[in-house]
Amino acid sequence: MSEEHYLELCENPVQFEHASSVNNVFFDEANKQVFAVRSGGATGVVVKGPDDKSSVAFRMDDKGEVKCIKFSIGNKILAVQRTSKSVDFINFIPDYPHTEFTQECKTKNASVLGFCWTNWNEIVFITDQGIEFYQVFPDKRSLKLLKSQSINVNWYQYCPETAVILLSTTVQGNILQPFAFRSGTMSKMSKFEIELPVVPKPAKLSLSERDIAMATIYGQLHVMYLKHHSRTANSTSAEVVLYHLPREGACKKSHVLKLNTTGKFALNIVDNLVVVHHQSSQTSLIFDIKLKEPDCAVNTHQPVLPARSIHPYRIPLSGPAVVPSQPPVPCQLYSSSWSVFQPDIIISASEGYLWYLQVKLPPTVNLLQDKGKLMDFLLRRRDCKMVILSVCSQSTAGRRGVLPVVATVFDKLNQVYKEYLEAEQSYTVVSDDLELTSNNMFFT
Repeated sequence: MSEEHYLELCENPVQFEHASSVNNVFFDEANKQVFAVRSGGATGVVVKGPDDKSSVAFRMDDKGEVKCIKFSIGNKILAVQRTSKSVDFINFIPDYPHTEFTQECKTKNASVLGFCWTNWNEIVFITDQGIEFYQVFPDKRSLKLLKSQSINVNWYQYCPETAVILLSTTVQGNILQPFAFRSGTMSKMSKFEIELPVVPKPAKLSLSERDIAMATIYGQLHVMYLKHHSRTANSTSAEVVLYHLPREGACKKSHVLKLNTTGKFALNIVDNLVVVHHQSSQTSLIFDIKLKEPDCAVNTHQPVLPARSIHPYRIPLSGPAVVPSQPPVPCQLYSSSWSVFQPDIIISASEGYLWYLQVKLPPTVNLLQDKGKLMDFLLRRRDCKMVILSVCSQSTAGRRGVLPVVATVFDKLNQVYKEYLEAEQSYTVVSDDLELTSNNMFFT
């Protein structure tokens, strides 16, 4: 059965001190850093990132419970939220004063829901009454308000890859207002509505931030909505609805992923695949929005492969009482203590591990019987060459009736090669035109 696990946790996870009564754990999605804060920081803060170079350890005064803590890009400035009214800052730039400075939100009677760094010296406060965009001056230990927008906010999501903040507005929470940030500017994007399975009466907050995620898939920003089963709406199972969110223009519903079951779910994106984890069955499904289903509507998708569990993972024992020959203990997969972050991160705060989720391509060869669909799937994946070679080898192994399969496999390869040659030829023509233009300028 192990050869059928097409998802696995990375071999070398980020390890940190697990959450406890004296140690609080935070995660920063922008820098992919885990913060272990002991006793409000007084007995130490340890920051672990994707590599050892981004690891930092320091102490700070215990000025109350830490609600949120994040470094700016490059670990230059630390921001810490301890109250609902203000955010504290500490310089980590060499030769700059290390003393804290504070910025209160400008909006009267507003509560700070959180904050996001959009640049090394630019930060956004999200309050229940809108957003405030600041520039930080570490040398002067002060902030300057660049722009603000008043709007009632229930909750927010941030996509660091595109620097887009998504705000949930209105009583039901299903009108989403995105804002884009770039080089000191804040742009209001087109708002859009999430179609709720049931409209509550009287109106109440019906869209949870747990059911929304933002991620880049095939180079385009999508908002993913986990639409749960609803008896009153006569829906038999849950589905994931994808909305394409362009920088300019309207946000439109683009894809529907059929889950064919109900329960608790979590979402990841790995190698442009949408991975849906199902807690009760302890299995995962993968979807490829580039694959078209012959029996479905244009943008409705079924899982590419049968549901399978993530490959079993064992945690090495540590500590003074460990016997050298003692075997690692199995990790509880799909634990209720797991936290899933975009695009491909799974964190177990109770065990002190951060994993990157990975796709294993070899098992897909035997799980996906339609070789044409298999080739379409593999050709869009990273590190696919050796697996494609194995498909070619299998398809030419001499079994009767294999010629149509061989033809399909090589048609797919030839199509990709043709597109590559056409793209290369187009680039050459453009380059020649540019050179010709340059030469003409020489002679004028």
